[in-house]
Amino acid sequence: MRSVIAQVAADGPLALAGFSFGAFVTSHVAQAECMQRNLDKLVLVGTAVSRFKVASVVPEMHERTLVIHGEQDDTVALSSVMDWARPQTLPVTVIPGVGHFFHGQLPLLKSLVVRHLRA
Repeated sequence: MRSVIAQVAADGPLALAGFSFGAFVTSHVAQAECMQRNLDKLVLVGTAVSRFKVASVVPEMHERTLVIHGEQDDTVALSSVMDWARPQTLPVTVIPGVGHFFHGQLPLLKSLVVRHLRA
């Protein structure tokens, strides 16, 4: 992922997003990129914190980070995401009644992500 960033977004604005395992990968790339450049936005969806060691979000990125999780996620429990976010004081947007794959709520998920990226 860092090689792709170096090729296509070396000097321009950079937003990173990931879902589930991708959120784990994105969290580590975001942490590394924040040390070297300005990261504009970060989106973590269905973050697999109970399955992998997800990196913390650096404090200066909190206002530019959107964490979304389904209330009824049976792959990654909401409680584990809250346990990861709580020490960071990182807000989590919870979609009521939704599982890990956001069935029936993909338009809402897209809307939330697009709104965050455009803000």
